[in-house]
Amino acid sequence: MKKIIIIGASSGMGMRVATDFARMGWRVGIAARREDRLKEVKALYPDRIEYMTIDVTEADAVDRFYKLVELIDGMDYLLYASGCGWSNPELDAARDEETISVNVLGFTRIVNAAYKYYKQTANLHCGHISVITSVAGTKGIGVSATYSASKRYQWTYLQALDQLAYRQHVNVSITDIRPGFVDTPLLAGNRNYPLEMSVDYIAPRLEKAILKAPRVKVIDSRWAVVTALWRMIPDSCWRRLRLDL
Repeated sequence: MKKIIIIGASSGMGMRVATDFARMGWRVGIAARREDRLKEVKALYPDRIEYMTIDVTEADAVDRFYKLVELIDGMDYLLYASGCGWSNPELDAARDEETISVNVLGFTRIVNAAYKYYKQTANLHCGHISVITSVAGTKGIGVSATYSASKRYQWTYLQALDQLAYRQHVNVSITDIRPGFVDTPLLAGNRNYPLEMSVDYIAPRLEKAILKAPRVKVIDSRWAVVTALWRMIPDSCWRRLRLDL
Protein backbone atom coordinates (compact mmCIF):
# COMPACT_ATOMS: atom_id res chain seq x y z
CA MET A 1 0.00 0.00 0.00
CA LYS A 2 1.45 3.36 -1.04
CA LYS A 3 1.67 6.18 1.48
CA ILE A 4 1.54 9.92 0.96
CA ILE A 5 1.88 12.89 3.30
CA ILE A 6 0.08 16.08 2.24
CA ILE A 7 0.88 19.38 3.94
CA GLY A 8 -1.92 21.88 3.40
CA ALA A 9 -4.74 19.36 3.03
CA SER A 10 -7.62 21.16 4.75
CA SER A 11 -8.93 22.78 1.55
CA GLY A 12 -8.33 23.33 -2.14
CA MET A 13 -5.91 21.21 -4.13
CA GLY A 14 -4.38 19.50 -1.09
CA MET A 15 -7.72 18.27 0.18
CA ARG A 16 -8.76 17.03 -3.26
CA VAL A 17 -5.53 15.08 -3.75
CA ALA A 18 -5.89 13.57 -0.26
CA THR A 19 -9.38 12.26 -0.89
CA ASP A 20 -8.54 11.03 -4.39
CA PHE A 21 -5.58 8.97 -3.20
CA ALA A 22 -7.51 7.64 -0.20
CA ARG A 23 -10.26 6.52 -2.56
CA MET A 24 -7.61 4.66 -4.57
CA GLY A 25 -6.62 2.73 -1.46
CA TRP A 26 -3.54 4.69 -0.37
CA ARG A 27 -2.62 5.48 3.22
CA VAL A 28 -2.81 9.25 3.49
CA GLY A 29 -1.41 11.52 6.17
CA ILE A 30 -2.85 15.03 6.10
CA ALA A 31 -1.76 18.19 7.88
CA ALA A 32 -2.86 21.79 8.21
CA ARG A 33 -3.53 24.31 10.97
CA ARG A 34 -7.30 23.81 11.29
CA GLU A 35 -8.13 20.61 13.15
CA ASP A 36 -11.86 20.88 12.44
CA ARG A 37 -11.25 20.76 8.70
CA LEU A 38 -8.78 17.88 9.03
CA LYS A 39 -11.34 15.88 10.99
CA GLU A 40 -13.88 16.43 8.23
CA VAL A 41 -11.46 15.12 5.61
CA LYS A 42 -10.52 12.10 7.73
CA ALA A 43 -14.21 11.28 8.25
CA LEU A 44 -14.54 10.68 4.51
CA TYR A 45 -12.07 7.76 4.64
CA PRO A 46 -11.46 7.07 8.35
CA ASP A 47 -9.59 3.80 7.76
CA ARG A 48 -7.15 5.32 5.26
CA ILE A 49 -6.55 8.88 6.45
CA GLU A 50 -4.66 10.06 9.54
CA TYR A 51 -4.14 13.69 10.44
CA MET A 52 -1.86 15.93 12.46
CA THR A 53 -2.30 19.65 13.09
CA ILE A 54 0.83 21.36 11.83
CA ASP A 55 1.55 25.06 11.54
CA VAL A 56 4.60 25.18 9.28
CA THR A 57 5.57 28.56 10.74
CA GLU A 58 6.00 27.10 14.24
CA ALA A 59 9.20 25.59 15.62
CA ASP A 60 7.55 22.23 16.35
CA ALA A 61 6.49 21.72 12.74
CA VAL A 62 9.24 19.21 11.94
CA ASP A 63 8.60 17.10 15.04
CA ARG A 64 4.90 16.97 14.24
CA PHE A 65 5.65 16.14 10.62
CA TYR A 66 7.71 13.11 11.66
CA LYS A 67 4.93 12.01 14.01
CA LEU A 68 2.52 12.08 11.09
CA VAL A 69 4.91 9.91 9.08
CA GLU A 70 4.89 7.44 11.99
CA LEU A 71 1.08 7.48 12.11
CA ILE A 72 0.85 6.08 8.58
CA ASP A 73 3.97 3.94 9.02
CA GLY A 74 6.16 5.57 6.41
CA MET A 75 6.13 7.98 3.48
CA ASP A 76 6.50 7.14 -0.20
CA TYR A 77 5.39 10.58 -1.39
CA LEU A 78 5.30 14.08 0.06
CA LEU A 79 3.09 16.79 -1.40
CA TYR A 80 3.70 20.27 0.00
CA ALA A 81 0.52 22.16 -0.89
CA SER A 82 0.60 24.79 1.84
CA GLY A 83 0.92 28.41 0.78
CA CYS A 84 -0.35 31.95 1.18
CA GLY A 85 -0.16 35.21 -0.70
CA TRP A 86 -2.03 38.37 -1.57
CA SER A 87 -2.20 41.18 -4.01
CA ASN A 88 -0.30 43.69 -1.90
CA PRO A 89 0.47 46.88 -3.84
CA GLU A 90 0.59 48.82 -0.56
CA LEU A 91 3.39 46.51 0.68
CA ASP A 92 1.60 45.78 3.94
CA ALA A 93 4.34 44.42 6.22
CA ALA A 94 2.15 41.92 8.09
CA ARG A 95 1.02 40.28 4.86
CA ASP A 96 4.55 40.16 3.51
CA GLU A 97 5.88 38.60 6.71
CA GLU A 98 3.17 35.91 6.75
CA THR A 99 3.87 35.06 3.10
CA ILE A 100 7.57 34.66 3.85
CA SER A 101 6.84 32.61 6.98
CA VAL A 102 4.70 30.09 5.09
CA ASN A 103 6.20 30.07 1.59
CA VAL A 104 9.86 30.35 2.56
CA LEU A 105 10.49 29.33 6.17
CA GLY A 106 7.70 26.73 6.49
CA PHE A 107 8.38 25.31 3.05
CA THR A 108 12.08 24.94 3.81
CA ARG A 109 11.45 23.27 7.16
CA ILE A 110 9.15 20.58 5.78
CA VAL A 111 11.01 19.90 2.55
CA ASN A 112 14.29 19.64 4.48
CA ALA A 113 12.69 17.19 6.91
CA ALA A 114 11.37 15.06 4.04
CA TYR A 115 14.75 15.06 2.30
CA LYS A 116 16.50 13.92 5.48
CA TYR A 117 13.90 11.19 5.96
CA TYR A 118 14.55 9.88 2.46
CA LYS A 119 18.31 10.21 2.89
CA GLN A 120 18.04 7.73 5.74
CA THR A 121 15.39 5.40 4.30
CA ALA A 122 15.06 5.61 0.50
CA ASN A 123 17.98 3.45 -0.55
CA LEU A 124 16.08 0.72 -2.41
CA HIS A 125 12.84 2.50 -3.28
CA CYS A 126 12.79 6.04 -4.61
CA GLY A 127 11.29 8.72 -2.41
CA HIS A 128 9.28 11.57 -3.90
CA ILE A 129 9.00 15.23 -2.93
CA SER A 130 6.43 17.29 -4.84
CA VAL A 131 5.72 20.95 -4.16
CA ILE A 132 2.92 23.10 -5.56
CA THR A 133 4.72 26.34 -6.40
CA SER A 134 3.26 28.74 -9.00
CA VAL A 135 3.81 30.28 -12.40
CA ALA A 136 4.12 33.53 -10.42
CA GLY A 137 7.80 32.71 -9.92
CA THR A 138 8.47 33.35 -13.61
CA LYS A 139 8.83 37.12 -13.24
CA GLY A 140 8.60 39.64 -10.42
CA ILE A 141 4.96 40.78 -10.25
CA GLY A 142 4.71 44.26 -8.78
CA VAL A 143 1.37 43.96 -6.99
CA SER A 144 2.42 40.59 -5.49
CA ALA A 145 6.12 41.14 -5.00
CA THR A 146 6.60 38.94 -1.95
CA TYR A 147 4.43 36.13 -3.31
CA SER A 148 6.19 35.96 -6.67
CA ALA A 149 9.60 36.21 -4.99
CA SER A 150 8.71 33.43 -2.54
CA LYS A 151 7.70 31.17 -5.42
CA ARG A 152 10.96 31.89 -7.21
CA TYR A 153 12.74 30.93 -4.00
CA GLN A 154 10.90 27.60 -4.03
CA TRP A 155 11.86 26.99 -7.66
CA THR A 156 15.53 27.61 -6.93
CA TYR A 157 15.56 25.64 -3.69
CA LEU A 158 14.03 22.58 -5.32
CA GLN A 159 16.53 22.78 -8.17
CA ALA A 160 19.38 22.97 -5.68
CA LEU A 161 17.98 20.10 -3.63
CA ASP A 162 17.78 17.94 -6.74
CA GLN A 163 21.45 18.64 -7.41
CA LEU A 164 22.32 17.86 -3.79
CA ALA A 165 20.46 14.55 -3.96
CA TYR A 166 22.50 13.58 -7.01
CA ARG A 167 25.78 14.47 -5.30
CA GLN A 168 24.84 12.71 -2.07
CA HIS A 169 23.38 9.66 -3.88
CA VAL A 170 20.00 10.11 -2.20
CA ASN A 171 17.34 8.10 -4.02
CA VAL A 172 14.67 10.80 -4.20
CA SER A 173 12.90 12.62 -7.04
CA ILE A 174 12.06 16.31 -6.75
CA THR A 175 9.03 17.70 -8.60
CA ASP A 176 8.21 21.38 -8.93
CA ILE A 177 4.52 21.68 -9.92
CA ARG A 178 3.68 25.14 -11.27
CA PRO A 179 -0.04 25.76 -11.76
CA GLY A 180 -1.58 28.90 -13.10
CA PHE A 181 -4.58 30.48 -11.38
CA VAL A 182 -6.72 27.88 -9.59
CA ASP A 183 -10.16 28.52 -8.09
CA THR A 184 -9.27 27.79 -4.45
CA PRO A 185 -9.71 29.66 -1.14
CA LEU A 186 -6.41 31.46 -1.89
CA LEU A 187 -8.27 33.45 -4.57
CA ALA A 188 -11.61 33.57 -2.77
CA GLY A 189 -13.41 36.88 -2.91
CA ASN A 190 -11.26 38.23 -5.71
CA ARG A 191 -12.21 38.93 -9.29
CA ASN A 192 -12.14 36.34 -12.07
CA TYR A 193 -8.60 35.59 -13.17
CA PRO A 194 -7.42 34.94 -16.75
CA LEU A 195 -7.11 31.25 -17.65
CA GLU A 196 -8.45 30.32 -14.22
CA MET A 197 -8.80 26.57 -13.65
CA SER A 198 -11.15 24.65 -11.39
CA VAL A 199 -9.93 22.13 -8.84
CA ASP A 200 -11.82 19.44 -10.77
CA TYR A 201 -9.82 20.33 -13.88
CA ILE A 202 -6.43 20.54 -12.23
CA ALA A 203 -6.65 17.57 -9.84
CA PRO A 204 -5.97 14.74 -12.34
CA ARG A 205 -3.13 16.72 -13.89
CA LEU A 206 -1.65 17.41 -10.50
CA GLU A 207 -1.93 13.77 -9.45
CA LYS A 208 -0.31 12.63 -12.69
CA ALA A 209 2.61 14.96 -12.01
CA ILE A 210 3.01 13.49 -8.52
CA LEU A 211 3.08 9.94 -9.87
CA LYS A 212 5.20 10.58 -12.98
CA ALA A 213 7.61 12.84 -11.03
CA PRO A 214 8.96 15.10 -13.78
CA ARG A 215 11.52 17.62 -12.54
CA VAL A 216 9.21 20.57 -13.46
CA LYS A 217 5.57 20.51 -14.54
CA VAL A 218 3.59 23.60 -15.58
CA ILE A 219 -0.18 23.14 -15.40
CA ASP A 220 -1.60 23.54 -17.97
CA SER A 221 -0.32 23.80 -21.59
CA ARG A 222 -1.80 27.30 -21.92
CA TRP A 223 0.20 28.47 -18.94
CA ALA A 224 3.33 26.82 -20.34
CA VAL A 225 2.95 29.04 -23.40
CA VAL A 226 2.15 32.17 -21.37
CA THR A 227 5.15 31.76 -19.06
CA ALA A 228 7.45 31.03 -22.01
CA LEU A 229 6.34 34.37 -23.49
CA TRP A 230 6.81 36.12 -20.14
CA ARG A 231 10.43 34.96 -20.01
CA MET A 232 11.08 36.54 -23.42
CA ILE A 233 9.93 40.01 -22.34
CA PRO A 234 12.88 42.33 -21.57
CA ASP A 235 12.88 43.93 -18.13
CA SER A 236 12.55 47.37 -19.73
CA CYS A 237 9.21 46.27 -21.19
CA TRP A 238 8.10 44.11 -18.29
CA ARG A 239 8.15 47.08 -15.91
CA ARG A 240 5.51 48.81 -18.05
CA LEU A 241 3.04 45.92 -17.98
CA ARG A 242 -0.05 46.22 -15.82
CA LEU A 243 -0.62 42.89 -14.05
CA ASP A 244 -3.43 43.14 -11.50
CA LEU A 245 -3.45 39.92 -9.49
